[in-house]
Amino acid sequence: MAQPAADGSLGELIRQERKKQGLTLVQLGKLVGYSAAQVSRYERGISPLTDVTVLRRFAQALGIPPQALGLTAPPGIRHGRAIGPTAAYPRLPRPRLAGTARPGDGEDTVRRRKLLANLAVTAAAAVGAPVLPSGTKPVGDGAAVGEILVTRVRDAMLGLHPDIAVPSPAILRADLARAFTDFHACNYGSLAVRLPRLICAAHTRTGEGVDDGGLLAHSYLLATRMLIKLDEQQLGWMAADRARQAAEAAGEPLLVAEAARQLTVLARKADWHEQALSIALSAADHPALRGGEPTLTAQRGLLIQSAAYTAARAGDANGMRELTAEAAAIAQGLGPAAVLRDHGGGFSPTTVQLHLISAENSAGDPSAALAAAKAVAPGSLPSTERRARYYTDIATAFGRWNRRDECIRALLAAEHHAPEETHARPAVKSLVSGLLVSGRTTSELRGLAARVGVLP
Repeated sequence: MAQPAADGSLGELIRQERKKQGLTLVQLGKLVGYSAAQVSRYERGISPLTDVTVLRRFAQALGIPPQALGLTAPPGIRHGRAIGPTAAYPRLPRPRLAGTARPGDGEDTVRRRKLLANLAVTAAAAVGAPVLPSGTKPVGDGAAVGEILVTRVRDAMLGLHPDIAVPSPAILRADLARAFTDFHACNYGSLAVRLPRLICAAHTRTGEGVDDGGLLAHSYLLATRMLIKLDEQQLGWMAADRARQAAEAAGEPLLVAEAARQLTVLARKADWHEQALSIALSAADHPALRGGEPTLTAQRGLLIQSAAYTAARAGDANGMRELTAEAAAIAQGLGPAAVLRDHGGGFSPTTVQLHLISAENSAGDPSAALAAAKAVAPGSLPSTERRARYYTDIATAFGRWNRRDECIRALLAAEHHAPEETHARPAVKSLVSGLLVSGRTTSELRGLAARVGVLP
């Protein structure tokens, strides 16, 4: 019988058993279905061994008694059903506050009311709604559009919305596709109308017992990505957890894995690096993602890529590069075309290189970030949103290197490609604010500062 490891770790116990049986990392990896690099991470404790499925695979491959790995005996059979521990969460209730009107709280300014009215006009042509007679050309206030988007998504999530007429499934699917298009084009004005309505309609359909192909999960995943981008972490946690519950209820492994990726991002932003790594790597090694389908393989790559970024934030530059190389190998095997463009923002060798720029910045090496950026042709990126990220990451690297002029030029390039994205993102506001107080100002910098809302 296997004896507990001297340091009490499950990874060390597995390593000892592997060595005792004369197996290499590659050989054990083939037995359990994981790469040699991942087996090594399990043995060294980099990837926590918390998933029961993973532990059972190692126990079976090495002949380790399940109890030695902290596993319970197989579930008993009662009334013809396997009974065992569960981590299931309750299904989301149908919103009960629909139709509740919210009176003004005294904080709405004339500018905001005008923007609200014009947002309806912005999305009217796309959504097929009648244009208000008083509508005029939308206001180009990107910073305020971001605030309105957050407010409307929050109210939809809380059920604070008027009763809506739920369209047919075909129209809802088309609306979801257009919402993804708005996101990728950084068209926040249209998204501020479309996304909250999708959330409301999806809740109504789910409450009626209709799934609509994971519409609720898709809507909440898109909301989570938007809230993370706008640094609304509390709402982001709420949206990501709802996305996970909805994905599990729909039985869609791809959506479940994407919810895990968004939870990884949120945990990383909260500086819970160990937990973020555990979420991402455990989800990446789930058997459901090993079916051989390109989308499942790409999702696994996205999770490993997210783990790499987390390692960078934790100060582990070597771990970041090792994980990035693993994600790049997966992308290389899938070919040059971006997979999961809507679902995960796109996964390809180019997008892995894009994430490397951010990761090197987070690891504190702006020169490596700029070197990584040279390998990316902005025109090859799959969307406007990705190109805006590219230029913002370059600006961040120049800012850390105190190369102010290049930093400003990169920010202006990001604004050129995606004005609403650039004006609304807190990360850009912080960067511009730092430029204002750290050196001389120019008319270009003052103009940009005014547009992103950091000057009165």
